[in-house]
Amino acid sequence: MAVLDDHRMVAEGISARLGSSRTPIDVVATVSSWGALLSHAEFPVDVVILDLNLEDNIPVSTKLRALNSAGARTVIISRHTDSASIHGAIQAGAAAFIAKSESTETLIATVLAAAEGTTEFSDAVRRALADFQNAEDPGLGRQEHRALVLYAAGRSIKEVASDMDTTEETIKSYIKRARRKYRAIGIDLGTKNLLRRHAIREGWITPE
Repeated sequence: MAVLDDHRMVAEGISARLGSSRTPIDVVATVSSWGALLSHAEFPVDVVILDLNLEDNIPVSTKLRALNSAGARTVIISRHTDSASIHGAIQAGAAAFIAKSESTETLIATVLAAAEGTTEFSDAVRRALADFQNAEDPGLGRQEHRALVLYAAGRSIKEVASDMDTTEETIKSYIKRARRKYRAIGIDLGTKNLLRRHAIREGWITPE
């Protein structure tokens, strides 16, 4: 198996925990970049532990498609354990998701299950997935949703108005109402950064 995390110390720590004599896991690659994984002499491997946020501008969905095509099952690890991130990773093709705060025993069980072609979710991940399935629909109108997506993608209010063939004031109103509806179900999209992160998690846009 392989471990990919752009923090070298984290990657090496995970490899050490998994590759101890107490486990049947053979870690053959410990890398800190996507390119290093693909070019490694041992790739493809049976299982890859992949950090969700490598900050390399390659969408995790693209990585998962490539790994699945190569026959590797992927266990996503992250310090972000919100339900949308977990659900998005599983929907994109991850075999499992585990928080970096989980125990070594949970990590080992998750990796072994992935290697056997099954799925082992921790209690925390199960709760997060259940929370996502039970999440309320904000009830956006079609135009509110379109304006929010375009704005989250980086367009200015003026550009969104042009794309939607309406006025800037109308677009501001759509976005304001959409944010208010999300706030009513407990999701804060009050800043451009929060909106963009939510849009990526929901699959509306991909990291550039």
